[in-house]
Amino acid sequence: MLKAPIMGRVKTRLAREIGLAAATRFARISARTTVDRLARDRRWRTLLAIAPDSMAGAQMWPAHCRKIGQGRGDLGARMGRLLGPAFRPALLIGADIPGVSPAIVADAFALLRRSDVVLGPAEDGGYWLIGVNRAAPRAVQFQGVRWSTAHALADTVACFPASRIGYAACLGDVDDAWSYRRHAALAGCVTLPKLRPRSAWL
Repeated sequence: MLKAPIMGRVKTRLAREIGLAAATRFARISARTTVDRLARDRRWRTLLAIAPDSMAGAQMWPAHCRKIGQGRGDLGARMGRLLGPAFRPALLIGADIPGVSPAIVADAFALLRRSDVVLGPAEDGGYWLIGVNRAAPRAVQFQGVRWSTAHALADTVACFPASRIGYAACLGDVDDAWSYRRHAALAGCVTLPKLRPRSAWL
């Protein structure tokens, strides 16, 4: 899931702390390098879900990836649509996760073969990845999820009471000045440092 990196319309929470220009620059760099890292891997097909829908055809996006609009509704409605049966099995991630790598995505797909739902916990209590296979509920609904809070992961788990849930690597997303200082430098690295620590969710 990608937002068009337009100043004043992307990473607005981060922009309040580090400024509009820096937040927009991070969004642009992070989107470009995330796609560069993941989209050419032949183990999966990469689909870019763009917001707003009118920007799905913009020339800023790489030509080798299929692009669609995210559609209307809040975050939960848009995610539920993108995780529908037509796309499964699927992993859904954002573009503000500087530590994501092909190896971590491959591990998540492996988990999805033995789980109905896979979640990648984020350091702040939310999550950076969600995946579903064909055994997950046909309609994925995110009722009662307190987005952008430390409760988002637990609330989402509660949306799948009868599903087998697996947990991918715990990574940091960039939503505020603290996480920006900690992780943003990795956003410009097409190849991540080999010794980058990875923590598992136990």
